[in-house]
Amino acid sequence: MKGAKSKGAAKAETKLAVKSKGAAPKGRKTKPAKDPNKPKRAPSAFFVFMDEFRKEFKEKNPKNKSVAAVGKAAGERWKSLSESDKAPYVAKANKLKGDYNKAIAAYNKGESAAAATKKAAPAAAKDEDDDEEESDKSKSEINDDDDDEGSDEDEDDDE
Repeated sequence: MKGAKSKGAAKAETKLAVKSKGAAPKGRKTKPAKDPNKPKRAPSAFFVFMDEFRKEFKEKNPKNKSVAAVGKAAGERWKSLSESDKAPYVAKANKLKGDYNKAIAAYNKGESAAAATKKAAPAAAKDEDDDEEESDKSKSEINDDDDDEGSDEDEDDDE
């Protein structure tokens, strides 16, 4: 059986096959697209602390480019801080969380109003897109017909 593939080789090929990003496996739902206008979530107290700590760490260790080293050092420092030392970071995080809640509430109100207008708008836009697609198709069909006629003439000359 020279040239025949073994079962193991067939399994390896299926494992190595590249899946397209656009298609979801059967039974799975695709994620909705992210809205760039949606406000970002508020950082936790630790991330507020990290913002400040990164600046200090870079000043003390300008040659260190490792993100992991900065994260480990910050984690150790955060664990060693007392509750009273963490209080300013917690307060700032709570303030940012309040600002986020206001922003997301405004976003959701605006989104519900925008959603109603978007439902009507795509229907009109779809009609315009259909007109453009039809004109594109007719142009390509005309060009294809011209190409076919020219190739028939060349074949006749050869015979």
